[in-house]
Amino acid sequence: MANGMMNEGIPETPALAGAGERFEGLSESLFEIVWRRRWTVLLASVAALAAGVCYIQRATPLYRSTSRLYVEQSMPRILRDFEEAALSRSTNYLYTQAELLSSTPILAEAMARGDLERLQTFAPSTNKMMSLRKRLDTVVGKKDELISVAFKSPHPEEAAHIVNTVVDAYVTFHSQRKRNTSAELLRILTQEKTVRDKELNERLQAMMDFKQKSESLAFGANQDSNVILRNLERLSMVLTEAQLATLESKSFYAVAQKMADDPTGLRQFVEAQRARSVYVTAATEATALRSELKRLQRERADYLHQLKSDAPAIAALNVQIERLEAQLADLDKGFAVSQLAVAAQEYEANLEKEQELAKYFEQQRQQAVQLNSEVAQYTVLQSGYDQTRKLCDILDERIKELSVIEETGALNITVLETAEPALEPCEPEKAKVMAMALALGLFAGTGLALLREWKDQRLRSAEEISTLLALPVLGAIPSVRALRNGSAGHERRIQLDPDSREAEAFRTLRTAVFFGAPKDEARRILITSAAPGEGKSTISSNLGIAMAQAGQKVLILDTDLRRPMQHKIFQLDRQTKGLSAVLAGQMSLEEAIERTGEENLHVLTSGPDVPNPAEMLNSESFARILEQVTARYDRIILDSPPVIAVTDPLILAAQADVTILVLRAESSTRRVSMQARESLASVDARVLGVAVNDVRHKAGRYGYYSGSGYYYYSYGADGRKKKKRERSVADDRTEAPAGALSGNGEPAESAPESPQTMARGTGLWRGGPQAASRDDE
Repeated sequence: MANGMMNEGIPETPALAGAGERFEGLSESLFEIVWRRRWTVLLASVAALAAGVCYIQRATPLYRSTSRLYVEQSMPRILRDFEEAALSRSTNYLYTQAELLSSTPILAEAMARGDLERLQTFAPSTNKMMSLRKRLDTVVGKKDELISVAFKSPHPEEAAHIVNTVVDAYVTFHSQRKRNTSAELLRILTQEKTVRDKELNERLQAMMDFKQKSESLAFGANQDSNVILRNLERLSMVLTEAQLATLESKSFYAVAQKMADDPTGLRQFVEAQRARSVYVTAATEATALRSELKRLQRERADYLHQLKSDAPAIAALNVQIERLEAQLADLDKGFAVSQLAVAAQEYEANLEKEQELAKYFEQQRQQAVQLNSEVAQYTVLQSGYDQTRKLCDILDERIKELSVIEETGALNITVLETAEPALEPCEPEKAKVMAMALALGLFAGTGLALLREWKDQRLRSAEEISTLLALPVLGAIPSVRALRNGSAGHERRIQLDPDSREAEAFRTLRTAVFFGAPKDEARRILITSAAPGEGKSTISSNLGIAMAQAGQKVLILDTDLRRPMQHKIFQLDRQTKGLSAVLAGQMSLEEAIERTGEENLHVLTSGPDVPNPAEMLNSESFARILEQVTARYDRIILDSPPVIAVTDPLILAAQADVTILVLRAESSTRRVSMQARESLASVDARVLGVAVNDVRHKAGRYGYYSGSGYYYYSYGADGRKKKKRERSVADDRTEAPAGALSGNGEPAESAPESPQTMARGTGLWRGGPQAASRDDE
């Protein structure tokens, strides 16, 4: 019969399972989920804000004092011409100075000079030097190229004192280094000047003695025609320049040797001499390492505010900082060795060049002597004298310049702003802390809401049910309120209160069944649910009454032989007659069927309890009873047990024409519903659709209501159609509902919604209220 037919459009079981597993496939927006879990989000936000307030109240306020320095690189003309004195500038030296401000020599001088160890700022610290280095912040401006030195402390006066002391130690350090370097260079130049002066006097005396002995030097005007003499003069000039270059490289090499044990000072001296192209660069790598070291030190300082000094994170940072400091020390050592090697190589090259020129000069001189002994001798003497005099003049100029400026490779340091005690604390930033706490609370609350939603397997919307089960929603039954006389009456609401919206919902369900399948193909209607307590018995009784009111002859057959309910709904005695008594042969079918107060409606109760319900329902006797009642009635409504609980509904589904699955809103779960759908599909049951029970008003997705209340139509005594208005949501909240439409009489939680739109959205609605009115007629 029709029980072997499958509902069209039902996919295979794996596809159904896949649709049930994917949470993101639900037609529900993030806003709806968050709004439904708004108390979770609100509580998380309030908790985060409370934590932020507690942090602000308990955190120690810190005051920040800042000093700004302008560091300018400058250098006198030492051992090179004025035209070639191009000042070497690079942003690397600024980062070097910023790192130097937080170096051990500067900080040690500051600790000793300012008596910083006695300050309250360092009282909790055992290693005061390390504490000062962690909390001192030196930053190079990205736009103004100024160095900012800052320190944060709970005591504003001490913060300003610490910054000013460190800046003073830094300025003193550079001043002392300037004096040491200038004194060394001045000593070298003075020694060389003494030697050259003695040589100049000797050459002058030789010239004078030679002139006195020779009177034939008057023809010196013919020297221009003598090629050898002109070459000798040019060689003399070139030899002078080579000797000057040798002296430059010798001076540079001597200073570099003196400063070999001070890589920082050597680097500054070499940066000042970069125009000489005697420079081994490692600034890029060293600067990157120092920036990384500074970042790790700041990160460690931030962690120390939150963690103990022996925490694993602090220990890991200490290891990284020690590794970077070792790398920087290796770079400085390698730089010094490389620079000394380059200086020595240049000095040897210049010395070799000077010796070669001197050798060639001597050859030319011998040729000149052979050409004209006396003239050549005098020319040689005069050339040597001029060469020595020029070198002495250059040395005099350099010594005077060095004596005036008293600096070489130095930095001009200007303190633009001295540190002052702060009036307001910089930490904690109340607005920032509260904003972060609020953002964290909203984020955590939303995450918890989504987590709870993901773990919550309950079905909520008609779209979700339809997508999950691939079945149409035939109708939505709202939660039931008490009748005017105070009784519940939800099992026969359509009979006791025909003008209520609940009664209209059952008529909508009846219309969906009528139009969902032809009458001859839907005479045996099985009403079952996925789990107990979802309202299948209540829907069975009200649907039977609705069909009987439509003029059809209806039999409600209570096939739930384990927990029957129809005898309670219609106030009948099942202990003396019923289905089990007929199957046992104790009475005839006609004797067991009982009338109800509704015309065209009969009930066959379950009868006395039996030990083997499944075997009795699967017997040939029960099949014959179904054939007999099918021949007598237009509709047979089978009220069966839940699908998941026992096998009885599967036996009945195989014998019924169509099956209606009852699910309870906000109660039925996806997993159990899918399992019930797959169980029915395993016996080739033709599932007509789903009836959603206990729909609450706040769900807002199962039906259509206006914002102020629910409107529907009824007929008055004069036969005219009247428009009635149910109480609004606010009115509903003032009354305790009598209970939801469930078989066990569980109470409803809130006001319901209209079911019309639910049936209209399933594709089974073919005429709206007019169709329902035709059935009523």
